Amino acid sequence: MERIAGPKGLRTAAAIRRAGLKLIYRHGFGAMSLRDLASEVGIQASSLYNHIRTKQDLLFDLIREHMDALLAQTDAALAAVPDTATERLRAFIRHHIVYHLEKKQDVFIANFELRSLEPQHYATIVAMRRAYESKLIAVLDSGVAEGAFDIRDTRITAYSILAMLTGVCTWYKPEGRLTKSEIVELHTNLVLHGCVAHCDDARS
Repeated sequence: MERIAGPKGLRTAAAIRRAGLKLIYRHGFGAMSLRDLASEVGIQASSLYNHIRTKQDLLFDLIREHMDALLAQTDAALAAVPDTATERLRAFIRHHIVYHLEKKQDVFIANFELRSLEPQHYATIVAMRRAYESKLIAVLDSGVAEGAFDIRDTRITAYSILAMLTGVCTWYKPEGRLTKSEIVELHTNLVLHGCVAHCDDARS
């Protein structure tokens, strides 16, 4: 996303990003116009071009920034725990769920507006998604090598785990009966009981 220099320019760029997330999440990328975006931010439509080139570039930047943050924060979460497959899997699950619940709009747009990206942008984001999936596959592979996990196909298992963990975004309510920590614990036990070589080891 292009930005004009100075604190005011940075604040306006951040406001455009927040407004873009909000409007795309509520109405969809196709239904959001740049006029709507400018109105939400409180600037003239022509002023948007001081910060973004096109609506497509805005969408790409929003999704790329989300993936950059997810990849970097996942690396940090994995590096902060003992270097065993079980602990790294626990850390991956915990970070994935908490991140996705706290970044619900970003996650929704990254998943459901991926189809709206132009081919070059689409390819870039898909490569980043593959890199993220590979982090979980590597954890599962290391667990198999250690003898800690009994998994027939780590790639398919990783896809299944990610689908289940990401699905939390569709039904979790902050006012519901379970806290985020309880959601993390429940899913950690589900995943570990499906992966560990001895189920008794999966108790948290």
